[in-house]
Amino acid sequence: MTKLGIIGAMRIEVETLLEKMENVTMEKHAWSEYYEGTLEGLPAVVVQCGVGKVNAAMCAQILCDCFGITHLVNTGIAGSLDAKLDIGDLLISCDAMYHDFDCVHFGYEMGKVPGMDVVAFPADEEMVRLAYAAAEAVNPGHTAIGRVASGDLFVAEKAAKDRIIAVTGGLCTEMEGAAIAQTAYRNGIPFVILRAISDKADDSAEMDYPTFEAIAAKRCAQVTMALAQKLQEKTERNSNSINSGQ
Repeated sequence: MTKLGIIGAMRIEVETLLEKMENVTMEKHAWSEYYEGTLEGLPAVVVQCGVGKVNAAMCAQILCDCFGITHLVNTGIAGSLDAKLDIGDLLISCDAMYHDFDCVHFGYEMGKVPGMDVVAFPADEEMVRLAYAAAEAVNPGHTAIGRVASGDLFVAEKAAKDRIIAVTGGLCTEMEGAAIAQTAYRNGIPFVILRAISDKADDSAEMDYPTFEAIAAKRCAQVTMALAQKLQEKTERNSNSINSGQ
Protein backbone atom coordinates (compact mmCIF):
# COMPACT_ATOMS: atom_id res chain seq x y z
CA MET A 1 0.00 0.00 0.00
CA THR A 2 1.25 3.47 -0.88
CA LYS A 3 1.38 5.85 2.08
CA LEU A 4 2.60 9.38 1.46
CA GLY A 5 4.44 11.45 4.02
CA ILE A 6 4.21 15.21 3.42
CA ILE A 7 6.42 17.73 5.18
CA GLY A 8 6.14 21.52 5.13
CA ALA A 9 8.23 23.81 7.29
CA MET A 10 5.58 26.43 8.05
CA ARG A 11 1.88 26.33 8.79
CA ILE A 12 1.12 28.26 5.63
CA GLU A 13 2.74 25.45 3.62
CA VAL A 14 0.52 22.70 5.01
CA GLU A 15 -2.77 24.38 5.94
CA THR A 16 -4.34 23.91 2.49
CA LEU A 17 -3.46 20.21 2.62
CA LEU A 18 -4.94 19.82 6.09
CA GLU A 19 -8.17 21.45 4.94
CA LYS A 20 -8.47 18.88 2.16
CA MET A 21 -7.61 15.77 4.20
CA GLU A 22 -10.34 13.32 5.19
CA ASN A 23 -10.70 10.80 8.04
CA VAL A 24 -8.06 12.66 10.02
CA THR A 25 -6.45 11.63 13.29
CA MET A 26 -3.58 13.44 15.00
CA GLU A 27 -0.56 12.27 16.98
CA LYS A 28 2.07 14.46 18.58
CA HIS A 29 5.75 13.54 18.50
CA ALA A 30 8.64 15.77 19.60
CA TRP A 31 6.44 18.89 19.61
CA SER A 32 5.15 18.38 16.04
CA GLU A 33 1.60 17.36 15.13
CA TYR A 34 1.23 14.53 12.61
CA TYR A 35 -2.13 14.44 10.82
CA GLU A 36 -2.95 11.04 9.33
CA GLY A 37 -5.83 10.47 6.93
CA THR A 38 -6.45 10.44 3.21
CA LEU A 39 -5.59 13.07 0.62
CA GLU A 40 -7.16 12.67 -2.83
CA GLY A 41 -8.04 9.14 -1.71
CA LEU A 42 -4.41 8.30 -0.87
CA PRO A 43 -3.31 7.37 2.68
CA ALA A 44 -1.16 10.26 3.85
CA VAL A 45 0.47 11.88 6.87
CA VAL A 46 1.01 15.65 6.90
CA VAL A 47 3.32 17.44 9.33
CA GLN A 48 4.63 20.95 9.85
CA CYS A 49 8.25 20.38 10.80
CA GLY A 50 9.36 23.91 11.63
CA VAL A 51 12.17 25.84 9.98
CA GLY A 52 15.66 24.43 9.47
CA LYS A 53 17.54 21.25 8.75
CA VAL A 54 17.35 19.60 12.18
CA ASN A 55 13.58 20.04 12.47
CA ALA A 56 13.14 18.72 8.94
CA ALA A 57 15.30 15.62 9.39
CA MET A 58 13.67 14.79 12.72
CA CYS A 59 10.16 14.88 11.24
CA ALA A 60 11.23 12.82 8.24
CA GLN A 61 12.66 10.11 10.48
CA ILE A 62 9.54 10.04 12.65
CA LEU A 63 7.43 9.60 9.52
CA CYS A 64 9.57 6.60 8.59
CA ASP A 65 9.71 5.03 12.05
CA CYS A 66 6.25 5.74 13.45
CA PHE A 67 3.95 5.96 10.44
CA GLY A 68 5.37 3.49 7.93
CA ILE A 69 5.35 5.86 4.97
CA THR A 70 6.36 4.47 1.57
CA HIS A 71 6.92 7.81 -0.22
CA LEU A 72 7.93 11.27 0.97
CA VAL A 73 7.25 14.78 -0.34
CA ASN A 74 8.67 18.04 0.96
CA THR A 75 6.42 20.89 -0.10
CA GLY A 76 6.96 24.61 0.33
CA ILE A 77 8.47 27.82 -0.93
CA ALA A 78 11.98 28.86 -1.92
CA GLY A 79 14.16 31.60 -3.31
CA SER A 80 15.16 31.44 -6.96
CA LEU A 81 18.81 31.00 -7.92
CA ASP A 82 18.12 31.12 -11.66
CA ALA A 83 16.92 34.16 -13.60
CA LYS A 84 14.59 31.90 -15.59
CA LEU A 85 12.73 30.89 -12.41
CA ASP A 86 10.39 33.73 -11.57
CA ILE A 87 8.14 34.32 -8.56
CA GLY A 88 5.26 31.84 -8.69
CA ASP A 89 7.13 29.32 -10.83
CA LEU A 90 7.57 25.75 -9.63
CA LEU A 91 10.68 23.64 -9.14
CA ILE A 92 10.75 19.85 -8.93
CA SER A 93 13.94 18.46 -7.41
CA CYS A 94 16.22 16.19 -9.39
CA ASP A 95 18.38 16.14 -6.26
CA ALA A 96 19.23 18.19 -3.19
CA MET A 97 22.47 19.20 -1.49
CA TYR A 98 23.70 21.40 1.33
CA HIS A 99 25.24 24.77 0.55
CA ASP A 100 26.55 25.21 4.09
CA PHE A 101 28.14 21.84 4.88
CA ASP A 102 31.88 22.51 4.83
CA CYS A 103 34.49 19.82 5.46
CA VAL A 104 36.76 20.89 2.62
CA HIS A 105 39.77 21.11 4.96
CA PHE A 106 39.51 17.33 5.38
CA GLY A 107 39.49 16.71 1.65
CA TYR A 108 35.72 16.59 1.05
CA GLU A 109 33.86 18.51 -1.63
CA MET A 110 31.85 21.47 -0.44
CA GLY A 111 28.44 20.12 0.56
CA LYS A 112 29.64 16.53 0.99
CA VAL A 113 28.60 14.85 4.23
CA PRO A 114 31.34 12.49 5.48
CA GLY A 115 30.16 8.89 5.28
CA MET A 116 27.70 9.56 2.45
CA ASP A 117 28.37 8.17 -1.03
CA VAL A 118 26.87 11.18 -2.82
CA VAL A 119 27.19 14.95 -2.57
CA ALA A 120 23.62 15.56 -3.75
CA PHE A 121 20.81 13.21 -2.72
CA PRO A 122 18.88 12.04 -5.81
CA ALA A 123 15.10 12.25 -5.93
CA ASP A 124 13.10 9.25 -7.12
CA GLU A 125 12.80 9.38 -10.90
CA GLU A 126 9.18 8.26 -11.02
CA MET A 127 8.14 10.75 -8.35
CA VAL A 128 9.93 13.49 -10.27
CA ARG A 129 8.02 12.52 -13.40
CA LEU A 130 4.66 12.45 -11.60
CA ALA A 131 5.41 15.69 -9.76
CA TYR A 132 6.35 17.46 -12.99
CA ALA A 133 3.10 16.34 -14.61
CA ALA A 134 1.19 17.52 -11.53
CA ALA A 135 2.93 20.91 -11.56
CA GLU A 136 2.28 21.42 -15.24
CA ALA A 137 -1.39 20.64 -14.68
CA VAL A 138 -1.57 23.34 -11.98
CA ASN A 139 0.56 26.02 -13.66
CA PRO A 140 1.34 25.08 -17.30
CA GLY A 141 4.64 26.26 -18.73
CA HIS A 142 6.10 27.39 -15.43
CA THR A 143 7.83 24.28 -14.10
CA ALA A 144 11.52 23.38 -13.98
CA ILE A 145 13.42 20.33 -12.78
CA GLY A 146 16.69 20.97 -10.99
CA ARG A 147 18.79 20.93 -7.85
CA VAL A 148 17.59 22.25 -4.49
CA ALA A 149 20.27 23.93 -2.36
CA SER A 150 19.61 23.86 1.39
CA GLY A 151 21.14 25.52 4.41
CA ASP A 152 20.27 27.25 7.66
CA LEU A 153 20.20 30.66 6.03
CA PHE A 154 17.48 32.90 4.62
CA VAL A 155 19.22 34.24 1.54
CA ALA A 156 18.59 37.97 1.09
CA GLU A 157 21.88 39.23 -0.31
CA LYS A 158 23.26 38.90 -3.83
CA ALA A 159 26.71 37.92 -2.56
CA ALA A 160 25.28 34.97 -0.63
CA LYS A 161 23.16 33.98 -3.63
CA ASP A 162 26.16 34.03 -5.96
CA ARG A 163 28.19 31.89 -3.55
CA ILE A 164 25.44 29.27 -3.34
CA ILE A 165 25.09 29.14 -7.11
CA ALA A 166 28.86 28.66 -7.48
CA VAL A 167 29.00 25.94 -4.81
CA THR A 168 25.89 23.94 -5.73
CA GLY A 169 24.64 24.79 -9.21
CA GLY A 170 21.20 24.79 -7.62
CA LEU A 171 18.08 26.38 -9.07
CA CYS A 172 16.54 27.35 -5.74
CA THR A 173 17.57 27.80 -2.13
CA GLU A 174 15.68 27.02 1.07
CA MET A 175 16.24 25.58 4.54
CA GLU A 176 14.93 22.00 4.77
CA GLY A 177 14.99 20.02 1.53
CA ALA A 178 18.46 18.45 1.63
CA ALA A 179 17.98 17.28 5.23
CA ILE A 180 14.73 15.56 4.26
CA ALA A 181 16.42 14.17 1.15
CA GLN A 182 19.31 12.75 3.19
CA THR A 183 16.92 11.14 5.67
CA ALA A 184 14.84 9.60 2.87
CA TYR A 185 18.01 8.43 1.10
CA ARG A 186 19.32 6.66 4.19
CA ASN A 187 15.94 5.01 4.81
CA GLY A 188 15.46 3.92 1.19
CA ILE A 189 12.26 5.98 0.85
CA PRO A 190 11.43 7.45 -2.59
CA PHE A 191 11.17 11.23 -2.28
CA VAL A 192 10.76 14.44 -4.20
CA ILE A 193 10.93 18.10 -3.20
CA LEU A 194 8.37 20.58 -4.53
CA ARG A 195 9.11 24.30 -4.36
CA ALA A 196 7.16 27.36 -5.46
CA ILE A 197 9.30 30.46 -5.87
CA SER A 198 8.47 33.25 -3.41
CA ASP A 199 11.44 35.57 -4.01
CA LYS A 200 14.68 36.03 -5.95
CA ALA A 201 17.02 35.28 -3.00
CA ASP A 202 18.73 38.65 -3.40
CA ASP A 203 18.47 42.18 -2.07
CA SER A 204 14.75 42.25 -2.95
CA ALA A 205 13.94 39.09 -0.95
CA GLU A 206 12.98 40.81 2.30
CA MET A 207 10.29 42.75 0.43
CA ASP A 208 9.11 40.03 -1.97
CA TYR A 209 8.99 37.09 0.46
CA PRO A 210 6.19 38.34 2.76
CA THR A 211 4.28 39.61 -0.29
CA PHE A 212 4.29 36.36 -2.22
CA GLU A 213 4.74 33.59 0.37
CA ALA A 214 1.01 32.83 0.70
CA ILE A 215 0.48 32.65 -3.06
CA ALA A 216 3.55 30.45 -3.55
CA ALA A 217 2.66 28.17 -0.63
CA LYS A 218 -0.88 27.62 -1.90
CA ARG A 219 0.37 26.84 -5.40
CA CYS A 220 2.82 24.28 -4.06
CA ALA A 221 0.05 22.70 -1.96
CA GLN A 222 -2.09 22.40 -5.09
CA VAL A 223 0.76 20.55 -6.81
CA THR A 224 1.15 18.28 -3.79
CA MET A 225 -2.54 17.36 -3.96
CA ALA A 226 -2.27 16.71 -7.70
CA LEU A 227 0.75 14.49 -7.04
CA ALA A 228 -1.17 12.56 -4.36
CA GLN A 229 -3.95 11.99 -6.88
CA LYS A 230 -1.48 10.68 -9.45
CA LEU A 231 0.07 8.33 -6.89
CA GLN A 232 -3.39 7.08 -5.95
CA GLU A 233 -4.27 6.47 -9.60
CA LYS A 234 -1.00 4.56 -10.05
CA THR A 235 -1.75 2.46 -6.96
CA GLU A 236 -5.21 1.63 -8.31
CA ARG A 237 -3.80 0.66 -11.71
CA ASN A 238 -1.25 -1.63 -10.09
CA SER A 239 -3.93 -3.20 -7.91
CA ASN A 240 -6.20 -3.75 -10.92
CA SER A 241 -3.33 -5.32 -12.85
CA ILE A 242 -2.59 -7.73 -10.01
CA ASN A 243 -6.26 -8.65 -9.65
CA SER A 244 -6.74 -9.19 -13.39
CA GLY A 245 -3.62 -11.33 -13.44
CA GLN A 246 -5.11 -13.56 -10.78
